[in-house]
Amino acid sequence: MQIDDQVTFRKLEVFLAFMELGNMSRVAEAVGQSTVSVHRALHSLEEGLRCPLFRREGRRLIPLAAAYAFAEHAGRAVRACVDGVAAAREVAGFATGRLRIGALYSLTVRTLPKLLMGLKTRRPELDVELTLGSNRELLAKLDDGRVDAVVIALQADVPHAELVEIPMFDDEICFAAPLNSPYAGRSTVDLKELRGEKFVSLNEDFATYRDFIHAFEVAGFQPTIAMRVGDIFSLTNLVSGGVGYALLPRRVAEFSPQVQFIPLAAPYATSQRIALLLPRNRERNPNLLALSAECRMFRRHAA
Repeated sequence: MQIDDQVTFRKLEVFLAFMELGNMSRVAEAVGQSTVSVHRALHSLEEGLRCPLFRREGRRLIPLAAAYAFAEHAGRAVRACVDGVAAAREVAGFATGRLRIGALYSLTVRTLPKLLMGLKTRRPELDVELTLGSNRELLAKLDDGRVDAVVIALQADVPHAELVEIPMFDDEICFAAPLNSPYAGRSTVDLKELRGEKFVSLNEDFATYRDFIHAFEVAGFQPTIAMRVGDIFSLTNLVSGGVGYALLPRRVAEFSPQVQFIPLAAPYATSQRIALLLPRNRERNPNLLALSAECRMFRRHAA
């Protein structure tokens, strides 16, 4: 059986309000309609159900047994619809009190705390869920909706046509060595001098690994990699422990005072652009608008 066009969720809400309050004026006030509109809604609902719901006593409406039976099911239907709307909007990331942000491990020292503090100032009621990972992992999670936005290092060969890009700052890639290394104190390092040296690196999912490989392609040789790891904290500790040298963004310098960061010589000089990426079809989401504004503010202060 098809539901008649006259049976709408708005009329169900009016009907349920009447069943609870029992007074036309109070119902009109509760639902924001005139008493005439409330009466018309109840009458058309009866027409849509093709059975009487009320007995008229003068200007009063007295619910019949059919009205009580219908109210039980109508209440469940309205609650289910409200829950469904909320669930759909939450999955889509709209009008929720939660924002899921993905970011690189290397941004946890200064960038993320400052960004999140500013965001909480703008939207104190917002519950922020932070996911840390590599560029590849975070882009995959953004693509399938497991995070709402990511703060990562941009890669020129990765298309972002469906994403909004908000640059935050550029970060220099440096030669990382223990404080007591033979290269300590140098103003720059020429990678061609490093043939035969051992290096440690991140795995292929990280943008910093791509910068590492590119620099040595310019230098004309493949570095000897003693170990690959999956997070930048471990990598910094391996450098400070003398396991090998590394090429790392300067922001990582704060992770360990036992590691010196030396600029690369001009032929190999490169930098990472750190940016916020979010889906273009959701850029008007209030939570993402607040995050975007905070990233632009970060950019202005970093300039």
